[in-house]
This record gives sequence, structure tokens and C-alpha cells, in this order.
Amino acid sequence: MVSGNIFHCRKHSWPPEEYINKTTLHLLDFDSAAPPEQAWRRRLNSHANILKEFSVTFTEAIKMIRLGIRLWSYIREEASQGRKAPIDPFTRETCKPSASQGVPLGGMGSGSISRGFRGEFRHWKIVPGTCDASPIMANQFSIFISREGGNKKYASVLAPGQHEGLGKSGDQGISSWGWNLSGQHSTYHALFPRAWTIYDGEPDPELKVSCRQISPFIPHNYRDSSLPTAVFVYTLVNSGKERAKVSLLFTWANSIGGISHLSGDHVNEPFIGEDGVSGVLLHHKTAKENPPVTFAIAACETQNVSVTVLPSFGLSEGSHITAKDMWGKMAQDGQFDRENFYSGQSMPSSPGETLCAAVSASAWVEPHGKCTVAFALAWSSPKVKFVKGSSYHRRYTKYYGTSERAALNIVHDALTNYKQWEEEIEKWQSPILRDDRLPEWYKFTLFNELYFLVAGGTVWIDSSLPATSSKNSLHQSAAVENTNVNVTVAKGNSRRGAAVENSVTDGYDTTSRNGLEYDEEEIHTRNTCEDKPVIPQESNGHHSIHKDTLKDPQDETDDVGRFLYLEGVEYIMWCTYDVHFYASFALLELFPKIELSIQREFAKAVLSEDGRRVKFLAEGNWGIRKVRGAIPHDLGTHDPWHEMNAYNIHDTSQWKDLNPKFVLQVYRDFAATRDFSFGADVWPAVRAAMEYMEQFDRDNDGLIENDGFPDQTYDTWTVHGISAYCGCLWLAALQAAAAMALQLGDKPFAEKCKSKFLKAKLVFEDKLWNGSYFNYDSGSSSNSKSIQADQLAGQWYTASSGLPSLFDDNKIKSSLHKIYDFNVMKVKGGKMGAVNGMHPNGKVDESCMQSREIWTGVTYGVAATMILSGMEEQAFTTAEGIFTAGWSEEGYGYWFQTPEGWTIDGHFRSLIYMRPLAIWGMQWALSMPRAILDAPTINFMDRIHVSPHNARLSHETGVRKIATKARCFGNSVFHCSC
Repeated sequence: MVSGNIFHCRKHSWPPEEYINKTTLHLLDFDSAAPPEQAWRRRLNSHANILKEFSVTFTEAIKMIRLGIRLWSYIREEASQGRKAPIDPFTRETCKPSASQGVPLGGMGSGSISRGFRGEFRHWKIVPGTCDASPIMANQFSIFISREGGNKKYASVLAPGQHEGLGKSGDQGISSWGWNLSGQHSTYHALFPRAWTIYDGEPDPELKVSCRQISPFIPHNYRDSSLPTAVFVYTLVNSGKERAKVSLLFTWANSIGGISHLSGDHVNEPFIGEDGVSGVLLHHKTAKENPPVTFAIAACETQNVSVTVLPSFGLSEGSHITAKDMWGKMAQDGQFDRENFYSGQSMPSSPGETLCAAVSASAWVEPHGKCTVAFALAWSSPKVKFVKGSSYHRRYTKYYGTSERAALNIVHDALTNYKQWEEEIEKWQSPILRDDRLPEWYKFTLFNELYFLVAGGTVWIDSSLPATSSKNSLHQSAAVENTNVNVTVAKGNSRRGAAVENSVTDGYDTTSRNGLEYDEEEIHTRNTCEDKPVIPQESNGHHSIHKDTLKDPQDETDDVGRFLYLEGVEYIMWCTYDVHFYASFALLELFPKIELSIQREFAKAVLSEDGRRVKFLAEGNWGIRKVRGAIPHDLGTHDPWHEMNAYNIHDTSQWKDLNPKFVLQVYRDFAATRDFSFGADVWPAVRAAMEYMEQFDRDNDGLIENDGFPDQTYDTWTVHGISAYCGCLWLAALQAAAAMALQLGDKPFAEKCKSKFLKAKLVFEDKLWNGSYFNYDSGSSSNSKSIQADQLAGQWYTASSGLPSLFDDNKIKSSLHKIYDFNVMKVKGGKMGAVNGMHPNGKVDESCMQSREIWTGVTYGVAATMILSGMEEQAFTTAEGIFTAGWSEEGYGYWFQTPEGWTIDGHFRSLIYMRPLAIWGMQWALSMPRAILDAPTINFMDRIHVSPHNARLSHETGVRKIATKARCFGNSVFHCSC
């Protein structure tokens, strides 16, 4: 918890009055038109620098040459099958990444569109796993102003300057529009999920314009947060002495990014809806048999606002109505003909032709008067289809049906409900924004890093029932040695020795589970839907950060469908688990039912096995895709849930961090939610995951050893023997498993874990503690004594879950001070974050590409550990380095595309990455829920005494017996009176 007011001495990062005239701020101070004091800011005329991409050194290239050759071959093989490899370092986007990003549009899981801070719509992620980064420049807002008397007229696109791709001036396309805005007096303000663009006298010196962008990302609201829509609310303030007729124009191309608008057969259709909502539907026929998409652009007509449309216009000279014609009509009349509403569907576009649409909203603004005009964008692609054939319905179809025309209803509801959304967003954000203990940069970076849950490539389906499936996905495999598939599931009490193997056909067991028989219908339901809760859910006020528990009042059941999010737009793997370890704090805090759903998916996966053979590219050896007892690295790429472990650089069944991370996340989620139904359901997987790891304790000292290759999330950083990272995670997992076993009544397993913990802890400290910090590993390599920033990852989770510290406080604080003094402060004076590896002589560990990198999410995790250890000032200084390098004006331009990491000279690797969501681990540390704070204290220095009768009973009944008794537990298993 933050103590006192230690940050009062810090200056507010970016006071709005330094960006906007105070008079303008005062004029816009109504109806949320003025941006909040705590927001990330940019002037629209700021230059969007091209970002500097990471490259390996010559030495690193030599070390990885065999991997490079194998990876190149694999990428070409996948391409020959019409698939994109999950990792492809050889292909570069035609659109070079630049410092131009802003708040993305839409809710979660229905595709996303990003919007740059200068107004361009870019980074299209409508089709799962794809990203078209180039902006579609025809998608714009424009303004037309004429003062009473006709002496003053203005017409301008509301985006500054010329952009590449506009074409030659004087042609019939968008270059003929008025690109007059300089952006010098216009500013962008971002506080996800909202953004404000303030035009302070541009293009009309006497008109103040605020555009407020709102997306329905609302914590604990599992309905509206799934909607693919965004609202743009324009507030107009006339500071002049003459009436002004103001017409706002929203233009949109029938495109889903890239060159998709040129494929032909697209159709536009005007509509007049209820409550004054009118606009155009743009029906897009996708390529490669992907499901179609329908866009809706609309405005809301009121007593003072008139809405008209132009259903179709083109960008070439042969178009029936050209972009130049459209602009001329608006410049002359400020609106389109009303008859256009009744024109019906347009003719399908021809290949090579771009089909666009426009919606205009016009209003008179009196002298010193104000007016509000609201536009909205929605898109409907109800069916999500993966490359290998499986199709599902997106989450929002639960409420709007499976027609593409649902976009019309979604855009209507967006325009009629956005004020309620804003109220909910403000209730959620206000406690943090008003907390004077917190530095200003932290507040808006905390919220803005959530952009990834929209723009990171998320898929949220209504249920696990497929919409269609062309064939059994288990029989479709890439890079396999043979076509034989042997998928098995562990049975019984989750012990490897007692497992019974049964064939499955859907990735999970289809016969029985832990001795319980199911009929065919029950099996189908169990394999495709979330289990029903055993314990009733209680409402605890979902807007408060300080919650008694993390239960959600929004839905009466825990069926929130299934949720996927990519590791990053360059690493196309769903729910990469070693990275989810860092990012999951955001989901647990804001959408805990989604977090529990993801954990259930991995729990099911632990007990399954996929025997198809795969070639691992780092060593060139072969192995099976998914080993029983091992946590999968990811849920797949081309057929998620059914073909897991798309990652094939290393054999991740040999990784030492995945299983402990699963146990730690499950226990944290169990402790935070007090959901005993969840705990009982996943407990067999927890035991199996722990028992699987016993094979890596080769000397029976209770501690696992690494195997001399990069067998953890740092997958180019070799580890020998006992390691600080994996060893600390293992100690924490032993403690968490013991605590969970106690609370679920499995005392023999708790005893076993505690015994191992006490033994392993002594070995860990003896082998790695050097009096100042824990060495990188127990080997004899040149970097064995390196200071690893992430050496206390296990302690982070231990403290975050309310468990006793793994080590004495002096060891924890000494290690953190060492990391702060060396990994943080010796790199550009602490202005870049924490470098992963640092030699004790103060030189960066350059033994591999990852040891010399600064990982954004790891830095946030280190800062969270510092907060939990009472080192708040060092914590915020450490995390501020990520803000300074990534988000500040003097930084490298990584806002709304935070990469996995960067080098000390600012070269990035892997933009738009999952792990920086770990900043919510800091917020978790600052305001842990009462369920964690009040959790029963487990004394790990005492042994549990188990009577022979209780031990025999536990082994006979198995862990599944707990599920039938979970109802009795109430809020705590220790108060069960049954």
C-alpha cells in the first residue's frame, strides 16, 4: 500500500492548461466535453517519428543461425498451406511503425480498429490473428462552417496536414478535400477507453470544438464491453458574434484494412432508424472465405441537428459520384439531399473500385451558444473463423443475434446509451484519478495500457459451441512427422502413476472424469460450456477498487463464453501463458470471470495430451505437441483450444516456469474471489501440475533444476542448474499449492508441499544467496552471478496472494535494492526501466539478446514487488522509466503500442504486446481486495499433523469429492459446520 503522501512533491506531468487555452477549457467545461486533468496529451502537429526496430548482434546471429534456417523453412512451409507462422521475424510490414497511435475503438473480442492521435483510423484487426497497420485515409471527420451573412466560410478535414497515400492534388480522390488543419492549436487527450481532441479555433478562430471518443470498455460489465462500437461526441462552442452553421462530416470506406476495399462486390445501404439515428450500412465481402463484415456509420438527429447521408461515392474519376463531388456538395450546401435515404442498396463495387459512404450532421450554433452532435461507428462480424476451419459466434451475438445487420441495432444503442457508459467509466476511474498519493503519469499510463485488451487482437465468443467446423481440427496439424493422433487425458486422482489413459476427440476427455460417469449429452455440455457455479455469487459493488471479493453482479452465472487474446501482434499465439502470468492482474481486477474462464481452459489442458509429433526449431529435435501434466505454452494459433502449443521454438513441456505459474495464478484467483467451486474444479489440474514438476528435481532436494537451455519465458537466455527465476517460482508454487490444499481439505498434499518447501528453501538460499541478491543460476557460466531483474517473481505472487514471504525481509529488500541500484539506476539514470540482466560490476549482461533488453512488463512486475515490500518510492521511480521511454514526449513513441521490450538505445522488439498489462500488478499491490488481506494466515514453519484416517479418506475419495461439499464452505473452509 502507498504510505503517506510521498508523491506530493511531484509536479503534475502535463497540466491541461499548458496545452489548451484556459478560456477554452472553461467554455468546454460541461457535458464531459473538457478533457480530464489526468490524461496523456499530444499536439496534433507533433511529428510521428518512425520507430527504431531491434536487431540482433553479429555474435547473436551466429549463435542462432541454425534456428534461423529452420524457422525460415517452417515459415515457408506454413505459407504454402495458406497459413501465417505464429512467429515470423523475416517479414516486415509495408507500413513502417511510427509514433502515431491513440486510443483504439470498440469493446473486447469483436475485432478492433485503432485511431491515431491525429485522427487516422489504422491497425485493422477484424479478422482474428491479422493486423493491417496502414491507415485508410478516406475515413475522416471533416467540418464545414459558414457564418451568418456568408462572409466567413471554412472547410477542412479534421486531421492535420498532408499524409502519404492521398494522391496527387487536383485529382478526383481525397486529395481534393480541404487538408487545411495545421494542428498547431489542436490537442489530443487520452484516458482509455475515452479520448478527447480539442480544436481550439481551428479552422474557425471563433469556434471551439471538442470531439470525445467513447468505447464501451466497462469493468465488470460483460455485456456492453463486448460490443464492437465507438461514439464520437462533438461539442461546438461559438465564441463569435454571428450565428454559425456547422456541418460535421463522417466519411468511411468499405474496407477492413489493407487493400480489402479493392476486392469488389461490396454494397452500401442507407437507413433511417429509431430515435433519430440515421446513417449508412456498408456490407463488406471478405476475401479467403472469411465471414462478411457490416459497418454502420450514423449520427443522431435532434431538434437542432439535421442528419443527411451520401450512401456511396468513389475515389476515382470513373465513379458516379467522386470524392471531389462529395466535398463540393458539402462545401456549398453543408448537407446532402434527403432523398438519398430512399435510394436503396448501391450496386456492388467492381474489383479495383473503392466504395465509400458519408454521413453529415448540421446545426446552427448561436453567438456564445453551444451544441452537441453525436456520431457512432459499429461493425458486425458475428462469426469468427480460424484458419483451420473452426467457426464460433462472437460474444455480442448473445444479445444482438447472428445477422451482420446487427450493426444497425448496435450503432443505435451506442448513440442512446453512451452517457450511461461514461458514468460507469467515471465511477470506475475516479477513485484512482483522485488519489493524491499517486503520481500523475502513473494514473493515465495505468488506464492507457489497457488499450491492449481491445487492440491486442482479442476474440470473445458466446460459448464454446462451434458455429461450424469443416472437419475435426485434431486431424489438422502443421509441422508434424506423421498423421497419427493420440490424445489422452489423465484420470483418477491426478497422480501420474495412477493415470488411466482414454482417447479423446475434442481436445478434452469424452468418457469420464475422476471416476464420475457422464451420459453423452452431459459430456457434450461439459466439454463445450463453462461449469455452473457451486457457490452462489454475491454482489459487492463493482465500481470500487477496494472490494471485499472480486465477485461480479452483472451476470447471474459464470458463463461468460470463452476469451482469447494474443501475445502480441507479431507473436500470433492465443493466451500465451508465461506472459499471461504478468498480464492477468488486469483481467482479474476488471473482468475476473474472464480470468477464471481462462484458468479453467488451462486446467482442462493440463490433464490432456496431444500425441502428434512436432519439430522444435531451436534444437531440431522432435516431440509431441502437448504432454499430459504440462501447462501448454499457449492455446494455439490456427485452431485455438483444439491445437494448443503453436509455439515450437523449444519443447515447452520441458520449461520450468509454466507449471509453477499456473499454480500461482490459480491460487491468487482462488484467494481473491473465494470461489470454492472454481477451486474444486481446477484442483486436480493443480495437483497434476505440481506432480509433473517432480521429474525436474533430479537430486531429490525439493528444488527443481534447469537443463542448460532457455527453458522458461526468457527463451534465448540459457539457464544452468538452480535458477533464481524458476527456483523462486517453484518455492512460491509449493507454498500456494499447500495453502490451497488446506482450504480444499486435501491435507496430505498440503503436508507434502510444505515438507518440500521447507527443504527446497534451504537449498535455494544456500546455492544462490550471495549476501546481497540471488545469483542468476548455480552454474559456472559468465553470467551465473548476474543480477536478474525478475529474480523475485515468485515473491511477487506470494505477496499478491496474501501468503507469507518466501524469504526474510532483509533478503527481499536487499535484492530489490540491488536491482534498483544496478538494473534500474545504472541505465540512463533510471529513465528506461529495469534491464533484465546486469553484471555485479555495473555492466549490462550481453550474453544474449534478452539479457540486454528492458522488458516493460517485467519492470512493472518488479515495481509491484517493491510496493509490496514497502519500497514505494523506488517502485514508482522504476516504473516511471517505462513511462519516460515509452509514453513521454521525450521518449521513443511507443504509446498505445507498448512493445515487449527495448534496448538501452531505444530499439524496440515486438510492438503491441501483452506483458505491459502488468502495470495492473502495481495497482493490485496498492489496493488488494479484502479477500486477500483477510485471508487465513498459513504458518509454513509448522508441520500439518494428519491422522491416518483422514489421510486414507482423502486418497480414497479423491479431490473431486470436494466439489460436492463446496456448498458447505461458505466464505471460509475453516467455518464449515457440516
